[in-house]
Amino acid sequence: MASSQLLNSSSLLSKSSSPSSHRHYGCRRLKPSPSIICTAAPSITSPPLPPPLPATYSAKYVPFTSISTGTATSESYSLDEVVYRSRDGGLLDVQHDMDALKQFDGHYWRSLFDSRVGTTRWPYGSGVWSKKEWVLPGIADEDIVSAFEGNSNLFWAERFGKKFLGMNDLWIKHCGISHTGSFKDLGMTVLVSQVNRLRKLNRPLVGVGCASTGDTSAALSAYCAAANIPSIVFLPADKISMAQLVQPIANGAFVLSIDTDFDGCMKLIREITTELPIYLANSLNSLRLEGQKTAAIEILQQFDWEVPDWVIIPGGNLGNIYAFYKGFKMCEELGLVDRIPRLVCAQAQNANPLYRYYKSGWKEFKAVKADDTFASAIQIGDPVSIDRAVYALKNSGGIVEEATEEELMDAMAMADSTGMFVCPHTGVALSALMKLRENGVIKPTDRAVVVSTAHGLKFTQAKIDYHSGKIKEMACRHSNPPVTVKADFGSVMDELKKYLARTR
Repeated sequence: MASSQLLNSSSLLSKSSSPSSHRHYGCRRLKPSPSIICTAAPSITSPPLPPPLPATYSAKYVPFTSISTGTATSESYSLDEVVYRSRDGGLLDVQHDMDALKQFDGHYWRSLFDSRVGTTRWPYGSGVWSKKEWVLPGIADEDIVSAFEGNSNLFWAERFGKKFLGMNDLWIKHCGISHTGSFKDLGMTVLVSQVNRLRKLNRPLVGVGCASTGDTSAALSAYCAAANIPSIVFLPADKISMAQLVQPIANGAFVLSIDTDFDGCMKLIREITTELPIYLANSLNSLRLEGQKTAAIEILQQFDWEVPDWVIIPGGNLGNIYAFYKGFKMCEELGLVDRIPRLVCAQAQNANPLYRYYKSGWKEFKAVKADDTFASAIQIGDPVSIDRAVYALKNSGGIVEEATEEELMDAMAMADSTGMFVCPHTGVALSALMKLRENGVIKPTDRAVVVSTAHGLKFTQAKIDYHSGKIKEMACRHSNPPVTVKADFGSVMDELKKYLARTR
């Protein structure tokens, strides 16, 4: 029965999803050429054929150690349970029923996912919920809380790649072009949707809480506001940008500014959520990673299911590196692609526990006291997802690299000078890429994707300080300060002539 359904459904989908009619979003090309194709998807097509046998798709929590060691376990939990740790105190992971998903081949899943891109059909027009069967299969559509997140631009960084790296196939996945301006929306739509479902089931949850370095609180507060769910945010005092602080305030969150760092806030929120019926929204909660993994699947879609050689991801609490690995690995296991890319985790030197662990040959992990960094969202010295990140890196031939404050700020300015407007965390990833190119690890002909995690507008003060040369002990080699000039024709002409002479 399943095989005949597969044949019929796949053939129907393939008729409407031929390579010439695939609906893509952002900017994409299979091979760099003098022109770049930017296509927008119309929303006038008929709804796609839903996958057969939806009741057979399911997911559950299992101990992460059962995934990382490949050992069978009898310990599991329903996704409707409020649980964050296994019985031995370890991390949990969301495990999907792969046998049910494997009833249909890779062509079927590719065609189904491609048919949903850019539509307005609820909730499948979302970049996350277009992969609903692989994310949260048991939730009803009416319980989903979504801002049609995802579907973010894959930008061909042609000028940056050629000018600074000698590369022609460099891409930036702009995950920060999202509802609240960061990749955190991808995971938060899943988590808040599940909380919405639990509250409808009369589970005693009074709200959702998180510790945050900025972006998590913005995403949590926005999605909770949309669902009329109270949100509680613990922020480290004076350690996030004003743009990040104003988002949860504007969305009506209850914000506590605490005299500690992120790790201190994380310790407190974990203690609070064991005493009060507040649902924990940090990436300790593996539901978040189910949404974040869809960015990896999007990258493959945008390359027409061709696999890039490298994906470089900024790392702080380290959930995202595992989420990308999980997305790529599911695509390989279910036959959508035949391999996965090599992953690079990029850390700021001032908050680099994973880098130190990697350089020791994975001998012993030691948490660090994270120092101030312009890449404030990854200023984390004791990452929750350390085990997940190590597993992802080991199984993808991965590498860890670091960037100094000057390196990351220079890389951000260099990117901006070629038409981008990236965050300091993207500067960390670009700096890591530059080092790997200089060392010959990444070849000039390799296809590389840098994951940009937040919008540059959240970090304008850092950019202002850089371009005005106000950062102590930093040369700011790529600064571009405004020129002060008298309001007369001769003075303006003199300055213009100087400028034009430099540009020849």
